[in-house]
Amino acid sequence: EVQLVQSGGGLVQAGGSLRLSCLASGFTFGRYTIGWFRQAPGKEREGVSLISSSDGSTYYVDSVKGRFTISSDNAKNTVYLQMNSLKPEDTAVYYCAAAVGDYYGLAFRQYDYWGQGTQVTVSS
Repeated sequence: EVQLVQSGGGLVQAGGSLRLSCLASGFTFGRYTIGWFRQAPGKEREGVSLISSSDGSTYYVDSVKGRFTISSDNAKNTVYLQMNSLKPEDTAVYYCAAAVGDYYGLAFRQYDYWGQGTQVTVSS
């Protein structure tokens, strides 16, 4: 059974940092993409960043570029999202997700497995 278990998140002041973790288990796929998404109240879920298992390539949306860093530790089966210089507009529930195969993008409907979500709140 594929599972994505998230940890991290919490409350931080603007300008602060948080790190989210996404522990993957039950993966038997050769290639996949791990994405981070977020959903603020009353807004659609939006993709934030992704990392490919094939070559480790990464992608960020403009709103987080230069502030967020996605990385993976294959030995620990964990993907991280380091979030620095946080802003109040980063407040949302954050989800990690896995897309099996060669998909390389942030359309959330293309993702097959999802973590449970974790709240990130940035106070001004």
